[in-house]
Amino acid sequence: MNKTHFTKHLGGACLSLMMLASTSCKVKNETKKEPTKKPNILLIYTDDLGYGDVSCYGGKVLKTPNIDNIAEEGIRFTSGYCASATCTPARYSMLTGAYPWKNKKAEILAGNAPLLIDTTWTTLPKMLQHQGYHTGVIGKWHLGLGNGSVDWNKEVEPGPRAVGFTDEYIMAATNDRVPCVFINNGHVDHLDPNDPIQVDYQKNFEGQPTGKNNPEMLKLRTTQGHDQSIVNGISRIGFMKGGKSALWKDENMADLFLNKAKQFLTNHKEEPFFLYYALHEPHVPRVPHPRFVGKSGLGARGDAILEADWCVGEIMKHLKSLGLDENTIVIFSSDNGPVTDDGYADKADELLGDHKPLGPLRGGKYSLLDGGTRVPFMVRWTNHIKPGVSDALVTQTDFLASFAHLLGVKDVNLRDSKNTMDTFLGKNNKGRDEFVFEALGHKTGLRKGDYIFIPPYEGGHYIEWGVMNETGNGKVDRLYNIKEDIGQAKNLAEEKPELLKEMKARYQELVKGYK
Repeated sequence: MNKTHFTKHLGGACLSLMMLASTSCKVKNETKKEPTKKPNILLIYTDDLGYGDVSCYGGKVLKTPNIDNIAEEGIRFTSGYCASATCTPARYSMLTGAYPWKNKKAEILAGNAPLLIDTTWTTLPKMLQHQGYHTGVIGKWHLGLGNGSVDWNKEVEPGPRAVGFTDEYIMAATNDRVPCVFINNGHVDHLDPNDPIQVDYQKNFEGQPTGKNNPEMLKLRTTQGHDQSIVNGISRIGFMKGGKSALWKDENMADLFLNKAKQFLTNHKEEPFFLYYALHEPHVPRVPHPRFVGKSGLGARGDAILEADWCVGEIMKHLKSLGLDENTIVIFSSDNGPVTDDGYADKADELLGDHKPLGPLRGGKYSLLDGGTRVPFMVRWTNHIKPGVSDALVTQTDFLASFAHLLGVKDVNLRDSKNTMDTFLGKNNKGRDEFVFEALGHKTGLRKGDYIFIPPYEGGHYIEWGVMNETGNGKVDRLYNIKEDIGQAKNLAEEKPELLKEMKARYQELVKGYK
């Protein structure tokens, strides 16, 4: 009813009352405090990306402007760590807040391994889900599926949804392992029921070619292992048969995951969300889209990193286009350090040139040395974080405790997770006091303050493949001042016996009962 109609029937007195009420409501609305909206969380997680692979960490050859932009608009941590120098344990720790070396099953999993995470545990996504967040994982999973005997032609459970994710669009394990299909909320995407999938990690299926026996069928040769079932002209780890309509094409994987991630943001722009966007680059086999082939000058590995950087730029553009930029905490990191030759003949070693994937660090993927677990790590929250660089010790294991603190969540089993949210937000430079990191085979060391302690371990000086991957194993105790000697060139064990004794005692106290 308009004012004229209202006045005609009820008179001027009623009109005055209406105007007064309207004025009162207007004042009330202007003074009312709107509830603070919970921040969205976008976790961008790369695979095998090294400290020196990102130009804002000092890389001179490869340029990663989109990743750099996150650092420029947020905090770039120079001492950011994943929990393990291999992927499954690092991802396990990141989602659960638990040290992976406390779980002997937390190792590099086969593609048909059962779900590694206890479904009764509070995880990062489950905690956020209980706080009203819509949670999604898109990309690489590699934390196991099912209970040990998966029928890929039926619903695949338990999986991400059992540990707190509302939506999932994932590869089961890695891009070098079967099954080479995508799982869409528990079901193999585009599966023809008349062409069922079979997977076996012990023996091949009759009549199925392999990379070992049929190298003429390969478009990418192998250097070690990876010589079993052939999918898309590339041989993998494990044996697979069937599911032809569901098989992935490596060249299109980045675009597919990106589009799924963008769709997730669009679908849930009106509610708090947590998106774990797990890129597969630059993990082997490195088969970037033709748009990126030859662009880096460093071969397939460099091209894959440029593709990953482009994906980061595209998801950030989409975030901004939806008006979500200012209320979204963006975290960028990697699951472990870099590796060059990791099983395929893509000339990653030969074409390195002046590029140094480790930057100033030593070690790499699988290694006890710092390059195994010290990774690119940055946090951005527009209008909440003052851009800068921090030397504080921060870890992915601490996401659970930190976000629980931010959201005021109590009575959560945080396991080994520590609240360092104020450091993530740039309010202080404290970070963690100490952290037990892990390498291949549950070998561990301790970082405490500016020092790293590594106990003796048997094994070779270098991993048997690649040109840069030192195991970090040795016959004596090692002590490094990581602030003065970032490349871990000088063992201070004999020079600082009292500090060595202190570090060793603390390490043994922390790992007691697990070693």
